[in-house]
Amino acid sequence: MQTEALLKLVETELDDRKGQNIKTIDVRGKTSITDYMVIATGTSSRHAKSLCDYVMEKVKEQGQQPLGMEGDQSSDWILLDLGDVIVHVMTGQARELYQLEKLWSVAGDKTHS
Repeated sequence: MQTEALLKLVETELDDRKGQNIKTIDVRGKTSITDYMVIATGTSSRHAKSLCDYVMEKVKEQGQQPLGMEGDQSSDWILLDLGDVIVHVMTGQARELYQLEKLWSVAGDKTHS
């Protein structure tokens, strides 16, 4: 699956499943681990986990195998590694605490919703 198609699938699925404040950060040139990070807020730990489960299922339907997922239904932060796209779904409190957007965004960046 092409990176842009994978990114679109992730963004659409998170939006369709009521993920909040979805942000995509282009990290090409900043790290070799991935091209994009998608960050979203879930309304609860359970919602965050189910958002990642839904995304993982859609990715598998497209014939791509996710590299891994960290976190469970009691976690405030779920990470889904899809290779070229890494998905972070957090509770509002965890997102405010860790502020990943600030960590990965610097002046002149292409951060878009």
